[in-house]
Amino acid sequence: MPARPSWRGHLKLALVSIAVEIYPAVKSGRTVEFHQVHEPSGQRVRYEKVVPGIGPVDRDEIVKGYEVEKGEYVLIEPEEVEAVKLESKKTLDLVQFTDLHGIDPIYFDKPYFVVPADDVAEEAFIVLREAMRKTKSVGIGQLAMRGREYVVSLKPCGDGMVLETLRYEEELRKASSYFREIGEAKPDKELVEMAVSLIDKKKGEFDASEFENRYVEALRDLIDKKLKSKGKRVIGDSEEERPVGGDNVVDLMAALKKSLESDRKPAGKPAKRKAAGGKAS
Repeated sequence: MPARPSWRGHLKLALVSIAVEIYPAVKSGRTVEFHQVHEPSGQRVRYEKVVPGIGPVDRDEIVKGYEVEKGEYVLIEPEEVEAVKLESKKTLDLVQFTDLHGIDPIYFDKPYFVVPADDVAEEAFIVLREAMRKTKSVGIGQLAMRGREYVVSLKPCGDGMVLETLRYEEELRKASSYFREIGEAKPDKELVEMAVSLIDKKKGEFDASEFENRYVEALRDLIDKKLKSKGKRVIGDSEEERPVGGDNVVDLMAALKKSLESDRKPAGKPAKRKAAGGKAS
């Protein structure tokens, strides 16, 4: 377990207060990091913080500022931000409960593990965890962390709990503006049944370890080829792009039948494959 939690405070339900610690549940996946390079010299491009008419400035001379008018700022010291009084900086008050599937997945942002802070808090923590598990409930509250206040959800997870930060309503785009061009015609029942059969054939338990980051591997292969070619371009023949819409008419019935005939694997655990997402930890 990491030495320092992301948040330490009290989980509150009515008059019950439980000391807890919160730790990030995710870590950075495998990536290939690129830098900007000045091609003529081969040197890496660096960035400096500069002030017009003054030039580069030291980091310790920089403070936060809020622009009230063009070119006029209210300067805020870090200590002043830290001193802002907000109950959710130290207390996560569970003000509402909802069903396990009562929150649209589009609201979920980032997960954290929640554990009791000490042995004294453990009994109350376990009681709350099991009560939520028995009622299949998710707790809702607000928590201030790292310079902002989040709406969060809390639910049981194994021996502990998982907290997920949620997006505010104002952060989400309206789906109707994207979906309004989709027609309302009813689909052919036979086609739907065939699609259902194909989906059933591919159903199985999700196992994140079955997926690997293909993009990272492809970039590493590219880098190896570049090294072997001593910097020459190694762009291969790309597949011919298919047009979107227009005359690209597909016989959906034939495609579904062919898919059902070719996919003979029984329902259950899918074959190991690679995907853009990295392994879950």
